[in-house]
Amino acid sequence: MNRKLLLQYTCNLQLSIQESIVATQTKRKRQQLTLIDTNQRMGHPNGLAPLFSFGVITDVQYADIPDGYSFLGVPRYYRNSMLVLQRAVKKWNNHQDIKFSLNLGDIVDGKCPKDQSLDAVCKVIKEFQNFNGPTYHIIGNHCLYNLPRSKLLPLLSIPSHHPHAYYDFSPIPEYRFVVLDGYDISAIGWPHDHPHTIQALNFLNEKNPNSNKDSPNGLVNLERRFVKFNGGVGKEQLKWLDNILQDATNSNQKVVVCCHVPLDPGSTSNDAILWNYDEVRDVIHRYDCVKVCLCGHDHHGGHSVDSHGVHHRVLEAALECQPGIDAFGYVDVFEDRLSLIGADGMVSSEMVFKR
Repeated sequence: MNRKLLLQYTCNLQLSIQESIVATQTKRKRQQLTLIDTNQRMGHPNGLAPLFSFGVITDVQYADIPDGYSFLGVPRYYRNSMLVLQRAVKKWNNHQDIKFSLNLGDIVDGKCPKDQSLDAVCKVIKEFQNFNGPTYHIIGNHCLYNLPRSKLLPLLSIPSHHPHAYYDFSPIPEYRFVVLDGYDISAIGWPHDHPHTIQALNFLNEKNPNSNKDSPNGLVNLERRFVKFNGGVGKEQLKWLDNILQDATNSNQKVVVCCHVPLDPGSTSNDAILWNYDEVRDVIHRYDCVKVCLCGHDHHGGHSVDSHGVHHRVLEAALECQPGIDAFGYVDVFEDRLSLIGADGMVSSEMVFKR
């Protein structure tokens, strides 16, 4: 193929991708308007107001660089994502009843020039600080591409088991949120000679034959998760999770588990799942208290209900919103469900608990 034909083919491919994205966003907008109209006519479940509400956004991946494309050719709007975040904060503040906001990870992009990483992270954090309430952050792989844990965790005010980034909090006595560190065992973010780095590299060498450990080439089905941009939960964190869920059960609390990396294959693609998702789910399934798992990482989003009735909602990314389109939302929390009200590219979801 000569250069002229190759250029024409590339342009046509990008145009086709963009047209497909616009069509999908338009369809989602129509679905959103229909859902909003239905909610307005029906009111809240059982006519009750929510116990509380919280804002959600994920994968802002801001960088002060020109727009680009993902490996699969999906457009990415690095500067525009900051505008999406600004509109999210404004929406949450105008709502007045938003108790806190939840950032599910990747506030800056890995393509951010490394001499700008600190400034970019601080700029995004400043926008979150404009929200009239606390923001609970979760670390993602792109965060760790930019800054080591030693710098990142204090900036995000993560109330962690330092230097780990897992923690829990209870906005009201009836509910507990459990934040997992999906890069506890990881080849990124830790010092090169750290035991967790060495463990992760040995694991990847065993599971992934590619010289580029970010590549899933040759891996099939769920094996495709064994890539460097994913991570795992260590034994200490698994024990902590078990203790937290036991305490929540004793306290008669409902639990929402949050992690950047998805925990259920039904909610995401095979190459965007936690390395040891099965071990984490085994702990979760020991208890009836966990009702919902909220995640990011897979920009397309997804929703599944596992064999134990736990909802797994992967939220759509702010990064891939065209100018003028948004992807954020807020969640109304009830006794028997979580209701996600999404804007534009974030699909609204009703997560009714298993009885």
